[in-house]
Amino acid sequence: MMLKEFEKRLLSSVLLIPIALFFIVKGTYFFNIFILIFFFISIYEWHFISKNKKYKILGIIFLILSFYSSYYLRNETQGDYIYFLFILFICIFTDVGGYTFGKIFKGPKLTKISPKKTYSGVVGGYLFAILFVTLFFNFSKNILDIASVQFLIKELSVNYFIFTIIISTISQLGDIIVSYFKRKSKIKNTGKIIPGHGGLLDRIDGMIFAFPATYLILKLFS
Repeated sequence: MMLKEFEKRLLSSVLLIPIALFFIVKGTYFFNIFILIFFFISIYEWHFISKNKKYKILGIIFLILSFYSSYYLRNETQGDYIYFLFILFICIFTDVGGYTFGKIFKGPKLTKISPKKTYSGVVGGYLFAILFVTLFFNFSKNILDIASVQFLIKELSVNYFIFTIIISTISQLGDIIVSYFKRKSKIKNTGKIIPGHGGLLDRIDGMIFAFPATYLILKLFS
């Protein structure tokens, strides 16, 4: 059962990541349409989760702010798509590390809100995120536009290691927060759009918190 679930997650990721990268790197109206589709799917899934709850409108407002910050980081920064990809991959590697370490090492549960979350998964999330950032800064100059990478380093006034820990933490908290609302609605997944992952919000739960957090950090420290 675990192997089948992993195979579905892997296949979905293999198919979705290149498509997402195309729209992100391409930019202009390609990215705008891409993120708009994601926004409307997220709104629909949040409507499904929150239904007639009092916090429904607050969730919609938050998603608007979250997707605006995503748009801003991709289109309104000198780093071009580098900023967006940087945050995106910190979240992805945090998720992959958490899933991998949680399945392999198991151990004590982190919280009742999200039963699959373990302390080993939290550690794995941090380790994978730090590994990604280390590799990014060591090798990206040979692949990406040097000026964009230098701009990113300059704009991150706080040490990039600390920045990674902050974003990874926020991403993991985002996962738990979405899990909390799913438990309140007594549902397992926010949808069925992505095999092995569930709904779109199941996949981007950490990102919708990480992007606005990065936006705030840039506004406060740049």
